[in-house]
Amino acid sequence: MNSVKRVAFYTLGCKVNQYETESIKKQLLDMGYEEVDFTEKAELYIVNSCTVTSIADRKTRNILRRAKKNNEDAVVVATGCYAQTNAKDLEEIEEIDYVIGNSDKGAIIDLIKTIDEGGDVERTLHRNIFDANEYEELEFSTLREMTRAYIKVQDGCNNFCSYCKIPFARGKSRSRQLDSVVEESRKLASEGFKELIIIGINLGAYGEDLTEDVNFEDLLVAVSQVEGIERIRIGSMYPDKITDNFIELMRTNPKLMPHLHISLQSCDDKVLEGMKRKYDSSVIRERLLKLKEAVPNMEYTADVIVGFPGEEKEGFENTCKVIEEIGFSDLHIFQYSDRENTVASKLPGKVNPQVKKERAKALEEVEDRMFEEMSKYIGKRVRVLVEESKHGKSYGYTENYLRTEILDYTGKPNEVVEVEINQLKKGMLSGGKK
Repeated sequence: MNSVKRVAFYTLGCKVNQYETESIKKQLLDMGYEEVDFTEKAELYIVNSCTVTSIADRKTRNILRRAKKNNEDAVVVATGCYAQTNAKDLEEIEEIDYVIGNSDKGAIIDLIKTIDEGGDVERTLHRNIFDANEYEELEFSTLREMTRAYIKVQDGCNNFCSYCKIPFARGKSRSRQLDSVVEESRKLASEGFKELIIIGINLGAYGEDLTEDVNFEDLLVAVSQVEGIERIRIGSMYPDKITDNFIELMRTNPKLMPHLHISLQSCDDKVLEGMKRKYDSSVIRERLLKLKEAVPNMEYTADVIVGFPGEEKEGFENTCKVIEEIGFSDLHIFQYSDRENTVASKLPGKVNPQVKKERAKALEEVEDRMFEEMSKYIGKRVRVLVEESKHGKSYGYTENYLRTEILDYTGKPNEVVEVEINQLKKGMLSGGKK
């Protein structure tokens, strides 16, 4: 029997990371481990790291040190993106026992088994991530979030945007076999999940590396044909991957929810060129407006970086103008920070930190103005998948991913109900069934 009984997890970063933590967790629980909160004493701590920003790097290091404070005799494992790109930095932190890159994340379970049996294990497992040519299948242990479940279908990215470390953390684009995706979708439907969220690092590249003639649109059609699945959401898309075929599928397939999270970053041509994005602002405007025109009540959320090297006042204003013209229900706003060994970190024209802060605040004001436009739903009936109930109210998301407060629903979660919207609150719609 395992000498280690309790395990605690801490996951930083994106849903892909969270999905992979769930796979590791399921296998350890099957081995007899008991999960406890990360703040509690455990014999094993696993930190799945992120390296999207310098803040994520710092938080990863702090979390790893905190684990040893909980139990100085514990085994502390660092894995994930930061462990892949900065293994040598983590090796210098004495509180960390093992460093396992994304290239060897699938070996964590064998490592733990060997430790339990008293065997010797190398402190660092780290190979060249670009040697990975095929998608690594994980245990069916899909990330579940209240009434929704996530399915990872793709990993890696071939874009090499100038500011981004992710290709070095995740490797080249690799697609999951379509039959495996469908099989997991059926499993989740049999467990009662009605909403699936398709996730990956660059979803629009799905299928480009497979020998079979299949693309992202084919995957969406196949999943939508699974009986019991009522809603399909798409994790994130690049503007240039919104093809005419994709737009037509969004228009005609009722299971595809009218919402997209857009990897936007900027809407200024000079900045986009410096970022090495593969499109300009005209593509952003044309593609997103065309999709919005084709699909009723289509809503967007997006990631935006302010203060990229060389971003002038006019360039920032261009970004704000295009964003406001298209209309977004929510923005994730990041102030640019250098990532080591990236092209952008060596670019001239660094923007003053105070200016970056001011631009972030100005974009937040644009965001607030755009959300006020959601008042167009007042007096209309919307369909909401109920996720939770507390304090006599229920909460869920509309088909186009607007958080909604339901004032008079007393049923159970995981039901789709019609709600008449009567007011707009901070960050959400509000209404009742009556």
